[in-house]
Amino acid sequence: MMEQNTHLLIDSVLVGKTVSLDTQQATAELIATSDMAADARGLVHGGFTFGLADFAAMLAVNDPNVVLGGAETRFLAPVQVGQRMVATAKITSDAGKKRTVQVEVKVANTTVMTGIFTCFVLPRHVLDA
Repeated sequence: MMEQNTHLLIDSVLVGKTVSLDTQQATAELIATSDMAADARGLVHGGFTFGLADFAAMLAVNDPNVVLGGAETRFLAPVQVGQRMVATAKITSDAGKKRTVQVEVKVANTTVMTGIFTCFVLPRHVLDA
């Protein structure tokens, strides 16, 4: 596995943990906890699924100065508390500072979300003036 160069302080309980990291692709996972529930039946808020997908996209780019510029996503199935989400991300286009990353999030064999993430690698940290 390659060395992780981005999002080093991410909280793995909230956004996910790195499972695998290779050139232009990555896998991350997140266990849906009760704190992520949107209702009493255990439906997980989609923001947590999106956060995992975003994290996987950032890992696929794996640059300390990567930022998300936009995303087109589709939520295909619900996630419930206790389920393990696995996001796979792969760069499909690399043009200058722009990276297009295809992401799929699954629970077991069911795809729960897909997305195309537009990421940018900046010359310096986004918070630098």
